[in-house]
Amino acid sequence: MVFRNKNVLITGASRGIGKAIALKLASEGANVAIASKTVEEHPKLEGTIYTAAEEIDKAGPGKVLAVQADIRFEEQIDAAVQKTVEAFGGIDILINNASAINLASTEQTEPKRYDLMHDINVRGTFLMSRACIPHLKKSAGGHILNISPPLNMERKWFPKHLAYTMSKYGMSMIVLGLAGELKKYKVSVNALWPKTTIATAAVKNLLGGDQLIAHSRKPEIVADAAFVILSKPGGEQSGNFFIDENVLREHGVENFDAYSVTPGANLMPDLFI
Repeated sequence: MVFRNKNVLITGASRGIGKAIALKLASEGANVAIASKTVEEHPKLEGTIYTAAEEIDKAGPGKVLAVQADIRFEEQIDAAVQKTVEAFGGIDILINNASAINLASTEQTEPKRYDLMHDINVRGTFLMSRACIPHLKKSAGGHILNISPPLNMERKWFPKHLAYTMSKYGMSMIVLGLAGELKKYKVSVNALWPKTTIATAAVKNLLGGDQLIAHSRKPEIVADAAFVILSKPGGEQSGNFFIDENVLREHGVENFDAYSVTPGANLMPDLFI
């Protein structure tokens, strides 16, 4: 198993893309810690860190750790990292998946919504990375993977949802900065983004309901792409903005029908693509 004895920390992994990546890496032998704030069922959000941990535990032979953490707060970030290190002995891979979304115009963006997106997407990603760096340096080739889009300064990505675009691009700027900063330690820092919308709670509840879900792909496509990226030796490729389908095509995948929620349906391109 490619990830046997590898220790992985994933934020926002109680559902959706984060959980799919956790399941994939666990099935390949990884020890997986999931850091999320959901500990009780929500009417519109499936699962908690505990139900996700149960699924992940069944997926592979490694250890699983569920840590309640709200990455808006640095003390909770530090606690999550410390618990992971105590449970596994170190951290080899950090996946910054936790994210908040609000696709509103500037006038319609309430200050609390702006703060939430930037506190989680930018500040949370930055501080989680900061807390993990000392442990990644000790790894035999560490990885940071941000679930964030390629930096694209085309004007069309800004007017409709300026605050959200700023926050996601902030995550991607962290990739560029840390890729250079950590190069000498052979720690790879990359971003991964889906080519199409993905069937997640955010897409269903905030973007387009069941109709958009029907024209989306399953989270497993992102998980499979993450597997390919993280399988590379640390330090071999860094500072890249990968697109899930492109990664898998380069890895020899030609038929993507199995990833579609509705086989044969026209797929909706994701934002920033």
